[in-house]
Amino acid sequence: QLQLAESGGGSVQPGGSLRLSCVVSGSTLDYYAIGWFRQAPGKEREGVSCVRGSGGSIVYADSVKGRFTISRDNAKNTVYLQMNNLKPEDTAAYFCAGSRGYCSRIENEYVYWGQGTQVTVSS
Repeated sequence: QLQLAESGGGSVQPGGSLRLSCVVSGSTLDYYAIGWFRQAPGKEREGVSCVRGSGGSIVYADSVKGRFTISRDNAKNTVYLQMNNLKPEDTAAYFCAGSRGYCSRIENEYVYWGQGTQVTVSS
């Protein structure tokens, strides 16, 4: 069974950067797609990005393209989400999740979830 643990959230001003980490245990990354999701208060959970394999399959939501970068370090069994030029609308709880299927931003395709880390963008 896969376990995931997020870290790296915090409070930043608009235009700032944060790097989220998702440490995966219980299996290697090779067999899973790892997705990043976010949920703002009163809103549905949104798929932000996903990576599968050695970065050969990567997906981004249109709202974060050009600002967020997903990457993985197989040696550390960790997936990162580098977030640059953050905007107030990026404020949300961010979750990483694992799926044995293809890279996807669809929440229901993920079985394993972390507890989340809060990102707040405010001046």
